[in-house]
Amino acid sequence: MSLKLIIVIRKDPTITPQPVEGLRIALGLSTGPNQLAIILLGQARMLVAEELSSSIMDLDTLEKYLPSIQELQLPIIVPEENQQSFELDPDFSIQEKSESQIQTLVTNADRVLIF
Repeated sequence: MSLKLIIVIRKDPTITPQPVEGLRIALGLSTGPNQLAIILLGQARMLVAEELSSSIMDLDTLEKYLPSIQELQLPIIVPEENQQSFELDPDFSIQEKSESQIQTLVTNADRVLIF
């Protein structure tokens, strides 16, 4: 039976390496039969920016895993925001969703991991 897995990354990657670890775990979970989506909230959006900030903690690890996430076209969901401080990289499979749509995704998931 396939499970719906959601990885929510909400911490600022310039303050803690946990957001990068969350993406690494998401990549590992994507190899199984389960449905997986990654939700990036707040400053975690900078993990998929066109220009990666040198202030991201564990940037070397992030740069190692991003090509695989792009190639696999893992669904990355970000909240609809009219003010972005950086451009998102169009090479990722990014979907903008409303807050209520994101809440529904999390509520309907079988498992949710939060970083």
